[in-house]
Parts: sequence; structure tokens; C-alpha cells
Amino acid sequence: MSLPRVSFEFFPPKSLDASFRLWETVRLLAPLKPAFVSVTYGAGGTTRKLTHEAVTTIGAQFGLNVAAHLTCVDASRAETLEIADAYAAAGVTELVALRGDPPKGSGGFVPHPEGFASSVELIEALAATGRFTLRVGAYPERHPEATDAAADVAWLKRKFEAGADSAITQFFFEAETFLRFRDACAKAGIDRPVIPGIVPIENWAGIRRFAAACGAAIPAWMDEAFDKAGRDGRADLLATALCTELCDRLIGEGVEDLHFYTLNRPHLTRDVCHALGVMPETVLENVA
Repeated sequence: MSLPRVSFEFFPPKSLDASFRLWETVRLLAPLKPAFVSVTYGAGGTTRKLTHEAVTTIGAQFGLNVAAHLTCVDASRAETLEIADAYAAAGVTELVALRGDPPKGSGGFVPHPEGFASSVELIEALAATGRFTLRVGAYPERHPEATDAAADVAWLKRKFEAGADSAITQFFFEAETFLRFRDACAKAGIDRPVIPGIVPIENWAGIRRFAAACGAAIPAWMDEAFDKAGRDGRADLLATALCTELCDRLIGEGVEDLHFYTLNRPHLTRDVCHALGVMPETVLENVA
């Protein structure tokens, strides 16, 4: 069985302590030679400048292929494309094009009066520049705003038709969730890469809140398992084992790429990669 290609998501720091944590995260994971790393964009575009700084610094200092998140939120078309131009000028060739989350407390996404109304419009405009490899989001479980699972697949197909090159899914807890989605995508005629998004569970309570917000189904047994593991001081061990098992199952089903949401906490991600056989020297040999 061949080793998977891995990629990592980071978020830009908003404080000095967070900055140290980001650079430590990149330092520990860069030796795994990821296919790419991505840097997120805060809700409402709140980290626009920080994202740009993190993207350019990671690329320059660590030599990694960095994909910058770009959203439609709170910006005109001209402003959004100006940001894309700045990335291109800085040598960034990959973007993760997303509609984006509205500012907290805003009550939902409302397009800027002169902005892109959807991720599909954004993708079309970016694809027309011919400058970028475009990655997009995908939802293996029903998006909170979607009418049903079929609507998520249909919307993803529209993103690919608009010019997307690959998709990265929201995280999930059971391999069957992704495998069913992959089958549905294939049935719909989607033939471009759909990469599973993986979240090592650093903090169960926090991940549980994320899951509830994004519509990821939470297996009933996980609450009890993490409660018991927490009491026994073995939560990290459980998290590593569960994440490794999930990834191993996906690899066994033919998945070749894994995208890890690191939350700027590198150790569990690194441990899972090592358990899968992805280590600095083995990755280099695999590439060679």
C-alpha cells in the first residue's frame, strides 16, 4: 500500500502567543513534505492582512506550496480580485476559494452589494485569470443551508464546472461518511479529486462544538469514549488511535490524499502521519 499525500491547514495568528504557536506548528510539520498547506481566512474577512502575511512568510521561510483561502465576504468584486492579484504577485499559485462565513452575530451570509454572490461566481472569476490552481470546499454531510445531501453534490459539481481543480471536504468522524459522498460524486459525474478533510481531536469539547455548527454527525459512542479517556488521562492516545484508524480505512479504500485541519496544534497530526508511515525520510523516498 503506497503512502498517502498529506496536506495541512493552518490559521493566521491574532496575538504574539498565537504567532509562536503557528510557527512551531509549521516547523514540526514541514519536514513531512506536504503536497500543500493552506491558511484560513477569518469570518467576515477579519484576518485578511494576517492571512496574506502568513501565506507569504510560510512560502518564503519553509519553501512550502501554500494555498491561501479567499472568500466572498464583506468585499467588492474589485477588492477580492485585487487580493488575488497581490497573491499572484507574491508567487502564490494556489487558492482555496470559498463563500466564507459571515461575521459572528450577523444572522447569515449577505453578499456585498458589489461583491460575489456565491462561491461559484468567485471561482468563475478566479479561473478566468488563468493564474491559479483552485481548491474548493465540499460537504460529505448536509451543509446547514442545503436542502438535502443531493444539493451539496450538485453544488460541488457547479464549482467544478466553474473552474475548480479539486475539493477538500469538511471533517467527519466515520470513513463511511466520506465513502458514500465519494460514490455520490462519481455518480453525479464528478471526476476531479475530492480530498477528505481530517481533524485530529485535540480537544473533544471544542471539536464537538465545531461539528454541531457545521452539521457533522457525532457518533453516540464518541462522547462516552472521550469522557472515559479524559478521566484516565488518555484522551490524546484515543484521539491518535481513532484518527489513524480513520485514515487507514480511507487509504484502504483507495484514498490517496489526506488534508489535516491542524488547528495550529501539530503534535497529534504529526503522530497520526507517523503512524501511517509518513515520515520525513520515507516521504522523501516516496517522492524520489
